[in-house]
Amino acid sequence: MTSTATTEVRSRPAVPADVQQQIEHHRRELTGFCYRMLGSASDAEDAVQEVMVRAWRGVDRFDGRSSLRSWLYRIATNVCFDALSGRRRRAMPMDLSPGASAPVIDSLGSPLSERTWVGPVPDGRIMPETADPAELAVARESVRLAFVAALQHLPPRQRAVLILREVLRWSAEETSELLGSTVASVNSALQRARATLAATRLGEAGDAPDPLDDAHAALLARYVEAFEAYDIDALVALLHEDATQSMPPWPLWLRGPQDIGEWHLGPGYACRDSVMVPVLANGSPAFAQYKPTGVGGRREPWAIHLLEVRDGRITSITNFVGAALFAQFGLPDHLD
Repeated sequence: MTSTATTEVRSRPAVPADVQQQIEHHRRELTGFCYRMLGSASDAEDAVQEVMVRAWRGVDRFDGRSSLRSWLYRIATNVCFDALSGRRRRAMPMDLSPGASAPVIDSLGSPLSERTWVGPVPDGRIMPETADPAELAVARESVRLAFVAALQHLPPRQRAVLILREVLRWSAEETSELLGSTVASVNSALQRARATLAATRLGEAGDAPDPLDDAHAALLARYVEAFEAYDIDALVALLHEDATQSMPPWPLWLRGPQDIGEWHLGPGYACRDSVMVPVLANGSPAFAQYKPTGVGGRREPWAIHLLEVRDGRITSITNFVGAALFAQFGLPDHLD
């Protein structure tokens, strides 16, 4: 939480406990909305805290003409618009250099600011608390890394319209009321947003299989086994022929099993003897990699691995490097 938000929380007017509970009930879904809008878990948390502050301060002016949920989404949308004003969109390494990947030996480059990249998000902060399989499937699809990265190509207003209409299933009338617009304007924005997404590489990203699917689980288990054993031949055998690997905050990206294999046997060789811990991120199983330090068998947080799969093969490996991410997932700061 930012210091400004902390100050405002401390100074906010007293809110009846039942009203505060109703507002807090929407925190998780608002975090998911803000994550899709902003492309960052930490930015989404800050945005939702600002939403809560504004709601607590303005609840006495809530006239009840719309539902509390709609009112909170209106606040959240405005908070996200403010956050995005004048800011460059978050991206993935392939977006910054969409041509051929660099030779393996020259591919790492210099790390860029965290604000450059679309980041991962723990499922526990955004996924709905529901047993409805259809609702869960839509939620998983809408927070996939490839989808969130594609959303960042849209202007903020189109981004909001697409999320509200196609992810949250709001009607055009509800969306236009929230945005203070017209139905015709909303429908036009949605059409333009769809066209932009169709022109991105989203369709090449892969499937969003059910995390409980046996074949998917077996593929992920083989990936972990190969990585922990540092059997690069076995790991490469799991890759699609056009698979990519990237490693924010570095602009590294590699294409094809050969380059990915060479990376692991070259610059990435320090990752041997790592331990992988399963986590849930962006609607799918993922893995937290603890890298050996050479001090008494201690392993330190290194990267969160997010995988995309198509036709039974891995199409994308994104390794988000940074110890701060492990705290977001509630993971220990080392393994002995």
